[in-house]
Amino acid sequence: MRKDNARLLDILLACNDVQEFVAGASREEFMSDGKLQSALCMKLEIIGEAARTVSDEYKTTHPEIPWHDIIGLRHRIVHEYFRLDLGIIWDIVQKDIPALIAMMEPLIPPEEKA
Repeated sequence: MRKDNARLLDILLACNDVQEFVAGASREEFMSDGKLQSALCMKLEIIGEAARTVSDEYKTTHPEIPWHDIIGLRHRIVHEYFRLDLGIIWDIVQKDIPALIAMMEPLIPPEEKA
């Protein structure tokens, strides 16, 4: 369970970084900023890798979290980076990351957040 808590914290911290990176940025700025694209993709990779290493038992007890989709995105970024649709990445950052934060926050014990 401790390992799972650490991975959940990794997910939450990377999600928070994503939100910090895009604060005040427009879709157009994202589409023209290679550094921002790379930074966001790296954080999405981290989120996916952390989700991949959460135990199957934990994943089973939290089916509300789209584990398969999160891990699938990580695989797509890592293995099919040349075919990424940046519009979809932007939409994920804008819609799915805030939702994931809302799902993760209650799952992380207070002592882990400190």
